Amino acid sequence: MLYTGIDLIEIARIERAVARWGERFLQRSYTPAELYAYRQRLPSLAVRWAAKEATAKLLGVGLRGLGGSAEKPATAVAWTEIEVLGDASGRPALYLHGRAATQAQALGLAHIALSLSHTREHAIASVVATTEY
Repeated sequence: MLYTGIDLIEIARIERAVARWGERFLQRSYTPAELYAYRQRLPSLAVRWAAKEATAKLLGVGLRGLGGSAEKPATAVAWTEIEVLGDASGRPALYLHGRAATQAQALGLAHIALSLSHTREHAIASVVATTEY
């Protein structure tokens, strides 16, 4: 079986969120490793946001299931449970933790591929996964 998720956002949206909410937004949305590597590069943060939204779609939790706050269902996935870093070769790699990893396992996802791109104005992420069976 094949699962997909895609998301396109305006980089200015992330810029506005950082300006308005500052550290609170950054800590809620990104892992310490993501912030260490990309904090000073808004396009890189934006494309990771798009990757997290695309992954939520792939996992079937959608945008309503992303955030993991008290008013969300127990199956909600926190933003920090989806992590996007570069692998040893510099290619983007997706790491799932907590409920995101549990949902991927429940779906039987075996292989997940991630593609990221951005222009000056937009960031896009595409996630594709297959199952073993």
